[in-house]
Amino acid sequence: MIRQELIALLEPTVSGIGYELIDIDLEVGGRGLLRLFIDSPDGVSLDDCTKVSNQVSALLDVEDPIPGHYMLEVSSPGLNRILRTADHFRQFTGKRVKVRMERAVDGRKRFIGQLLGLDEEQVLVEMADREYRLPIEDIKRARLAPER
Repeated sequence: MIRQELIALLEPTVSGIGYELIDIDLEVGGRGLLRLFIDSPDGVSLDDCTKVSNQVSALLDVEDPIPGHYMLEVSSPGLNRILRTADHFRQFTGKRVKVRMERAVDGRKRFIGQLLGLDEEQVLVEMADREYRLPIEDIKRARLAPER
């Protein structure tokens, strides 16, 4: 199953118990790993991760969407939180972000700058006093990039 299909399968279960599925990482083969990143308005505790893990594990046992063996891990999004949806980009307007593109925009595939918001289907990022319009469907990976 591809990543988007897994998100579509898991999202209703995760949101149904009161959490937001931020993103997933999937590593197949060998010692496979399925990692879920969750959040809630009150933050995420170890008990929250355990609760989501138990529910998702039961769903995965029934649906069996991933071939072979894998470990399930549930985690908070952390400081370098992944931005995947239009709502994520709206929510974190004004924050520093790091964006990697599938296709180059103005000759670049990597952007680190201030998230200015979302204009229709484009993410607006200011970098070196220049505004870039990044088509959301071409974003390979975006995450918060707090100053160190």
